[in-house]
Amino acid sequence: MKYVLDSSALFSMQDLPNGVLYTVPGVILELKKYKDPRLEYWDEFIEVIEPTKEFTETVEKAAKNSGDDLRLSPVDKTVLALALETESSILTDDYSIQNVAKILKIPYQGIGMKEIKEVITWTYRCTGCRKEWPENYPDCPICGSPLKSIRSRKR
Repeated sequence: MKYVLDSSALFSMQDLPNGVLYTVPGVILELKKYKDPRLEYWDEFIEVIEPTKEFTETVEKAAKNSGDDLRLSPVDKTVLALALETESSILTDDYSIQNVAKILKIPYQGIGMKEIKEVITWTYRCTGCRKEWPENYPDCPICGSPLKSIRSRKR
């Protein structure tokens, strides 16, 4: 089995799963930032790869279509792209990663939390006039108030 590990998985796990393990450079930087001591033991078992542009663009497009583009960090997007490119399963507790993985038909598994069951799409509602928008703007084009992401009512 092949797995791509995101930060939430590595922070949650006590032991690494059996199989071929991948992650992206950004995940390693996050572990180093928080001084996770397990990294020095796990380093030789995890292959660190940057996904290619083609797969990153596929993830960007899927995330934009679902409204998860603002919920996913650049590191999250590279985790998804690497899983798509290596045909691996993602180990993550991040629901936005799981949502885009489900859309792209990338297998995923939660570590400490239950997985999502259905795809969620997001729209943006103005906090002032309450108008809904299909994409995010710096502020509401009608009244200038901030927008907040909400679950789309369309199925």
